[in-house]
Amino acid sequence: MLLNFLDALRAAGINASIKEHLLLLEALDRDVIARRPEDFYYLARATYVKDEGLIDRFDQVFARVFKGLIDQEGLEADIPEEWLRLVAEKYLSAEEMEKIRSLGDWDEIMKTLKERLEEQKERHQGGNKWIGTGGTSPFGNGGYNPEGVRIGGQSRHKRAIKVWEKREFANLDSTKQLGTRNIKVALRRLRRFAREGAADELDLAETIRGTARQGWLDIRMRPERHNAVKLLLFLDVGGSMDPFITLCEELFSAATGEFKNMEFYYFHNCLYEGVWKDNRRRFAERIPTWDILHKYGHDYKVIFVGDAAMSPYEISHPGGSVEHMNDEAGAVWLQRVTHTYPACVWLNPAAQTHWNYSHSTQMIRELMTDRMYPLTIEGIDAAMRELTRKR
Repeated sequence: MLLNFLDALRAAGINASIKEHLLLLEALDRDVIARRPEDFYYLARATYVKDEGLIDRFDQVFARVFKGLIDQEGLEADIPEEWLRLVAEKYLSAEEMEKIRSLGDWDEIMKTLKERLEEQKERHQGGNKWIGTGGTSPFGNGGYNPEGVRIGGQSRHKRAIKVWEKREFANLDSTKQLGTRNIKVALRRLRRFAREGAADELDLAETIRGTARQGWLDIRMRPERHNAVKLLLFLDVGGSMDPFITLCEELFSAATGEFKNMEFYYFHNCLYEGVWKDNRRRFAERIPTWDILHKYGHDYKVIFVGDAAMSPYEISHPGGSVEHMNDEAGAVWLQRVTHTYPACVWLNPAAQTHWNYSHSTQMIRELMTDRMYPLTIEGIDAAMRELTRKR
């Protein structure tokens, strides 16, 4: 099994050596950990993973190779099993869905949720009022309602205006190899070469001229030529962006290789008062958006990457974020960014044919003054032309 694990890590692009494998076996032989799957996971991760960007890839390999191992250990809980099992997803006809009416605006939904939480004393399955699963109530998960608050469970119809649960997102893998180099080629339109810094590169042409002119070897050096464009990259992560992880990793990998002066930050759904660099520490180590606006000059180019799929309240209302109570609406922060950085675009990985059916996408396009482009080769090419346009 451990040899299969080693082979799977290598196949996933993690450089696991025989030396590291023998080190893991020696640690197991000396009983440095308790004989529990969780302890083995952390020991193996510490042994094989030398780059934080590969942790998510390691987790996927570990889950695939040792699938079922943790389940076999057995976990005891006081909660009855039937309480933890979601009621079978409820399929409603178009006529039934039309009968279900939204509670109203944002304030009314939040007020009603507070009242339900105070009244309800037990778990509820199905139905159309209480917080539960598999029903038509605007509160809970697994059922259907035009708009509501998802509490636990998984998103099914993507209609929730707020989500009450702990969410874990994975960092994008900056070492991922591109599936196609065309993305990199398209990004090269956004280039302005300059020679700055220490003279550590041989200038062959000048060396030949100087040697011929002086009569002795006259070595001339020059600074390395690099792309002088400064780029700020904001990446939407988690939730509805999960299906686009591979595509975003390819873009992220290409941008990392093309732009020397690039800074990236993560956000979820819409930009608010804080962003983060590491999704594992996104609550403990948030970076104020104001600091970014004051730190980077107006000459930076800005690229947002996100599907713009969210509740409209997340853009238009204070407190509309699905994760926290934001004091200012997302629209306010997007306007601040576009005013600070004139060269600003939004790349959308969702199919362009779907944009007109999403209210939130239309709102983001308006805030970006229609500078939203599909995350395709043609879209990236058009976005780079927009960023290089003289203002």
